[in-house]
Amino acid sequence: MLAPPAPELALSSDSGLPQSGCAAWELQSGSSLGTFRGAGSGPRALALLGGDYLLGAQPGKNYINVWELRRPDQLQHKIVCPGPVTCLAASPNGLYLAAGIADSIYMWEVSSGSLLAILSRHYQDLTCICFTDDSSHFLSGAKDSLVLVWSLYSVLNTDQSQLSEPIHVWARHTLPITDLHCGSGGALARAATSSLDQTAKFWSIASGDLLMSILFDVRIMAVSLDATEYHMFCGGSDGSVFQVDLCARPLQRDKSFQTEKESGKIFKGHRNQVTCLSVSMDGHLLLSGSHDETVRLWDIQSKQCLRTVAHKGPVTNALIIPAPSNMFSTDGRPSVPLPRFSKHLQGAESSDEQGNGGVTLRLGLHHQGAAESYLQKTDRLHSLICDTLDKNDTGDSEQLKVRVTELEDEVSTLRKINKDLFDFSARIITKH
Repeated sequence: MLAPPAPELALSSDSGLPQSGCAAWELQSGSSLGTFRGAGSGPRALALLGGDYLLGAQPGKNYINVWELRRPDQLQHKIVCPGPVTCLAASPNGLYLAAGIADSIYMWEVSSGSLLAILSRHYQDLTCICFTDDSSHFLSGAKDSLVLVWSLYSVLNTDQSQLSEPIHVWARHTLPITDLHCGSGGALARAATSSLDQTAKFWSIASGDLLMSILFDVRIMAVSLDATEYHMFCGGSDGSVFQVDLCARPLQRDKSFQTEKESGKIFKGHRNQVTCLSVSMDGHLLLSGSHDETVRLWDIQSKQCLRTVAHKGPVTNALIIPAPSNMFSTDGRPSVPLPRFSKHLQGAESSDEQGNGGVTLRLGLHHQGAAESYLQKTDRLHSLICDTLDKNDTGDSEQLKVRVTELEDEVSTLRKINKDLFDFSARIITKH
């Protein structure tokens, strides 16, 4: 007889290829629940999808590996992407998957595999994405030092001929964003951000206001909040984990964490930079991962390390999650089978050809109304071409094609110049 599901479990992954993997273990007892072989993933590139699947994107690879939670020894299949995936997040309701690819966010509908949107509002590569707990909003951070707040409803209901706009642009950081964390409360939640500029910031998602900014002596690589949002935990580049009291008086929007005076609020034990943090639901335990190839479980009140789990490479992700029931089932199957994911917008045709037998949920403007048939699409395109030829002679059409090519080349050149300038400036600033 199977033991009852554990209330919480820990997932931790590393990037020590080719021996990399993702370890799953029971949080309280430390007993192993299995290892997902080959599940090495980059920072912020490990996600749980709907309680059925574990997703992981390896650094520099243009695909996402997929495992069923109850079969850690079997790689199910790969989601092929248009480019290397730098970060990954699944909506808590299991309906949508978002991935950072270069400076763009790709948003898929999980049930159909359709690519719903490509959001290009960052100027540098994405570093992290996270959803609110009700899946209504999501945040994106990048090397351009910007954090963008998006309404999922607006993204899904924006016509493809138009450009989706974020509802907030947070530009108070001055160096690349390293981590994001959304608290509870859906659209009314608050969020924490961290950056190489040695600050962690606390925001209101609803108003977009900056509520608090904390300056540290070291770069901040990871950030997390407890369930009550009374404490913020910040992982430093020196291996320390700092505990910030968000409700301590006097309340100040700008404050400095003074290491000498607040030594009782520092977790010490890691020998290299802390890359990821996660807090248990009851707020008593803190999980931290580091480049020293270990994951540590801490008692928050005493600051004592309760358990150390060794990895075979630098730890990139460490998560505390409610234990999915499917993980303890020997015959259970995923509630919705994964289809083949499209690499192009409006991939409904290829999805329909697959015949995967899954339930397809159509949401958003992209799927409202009856689908256009092939004959209707042919007639519409033919009419468009005829109208264009009537309005433009052959010479003008050729000149237009040449001009479009020149403009595309110019945009590519400007993007490269912008990236080179940003990288050069970041190197100069971080040296001082």
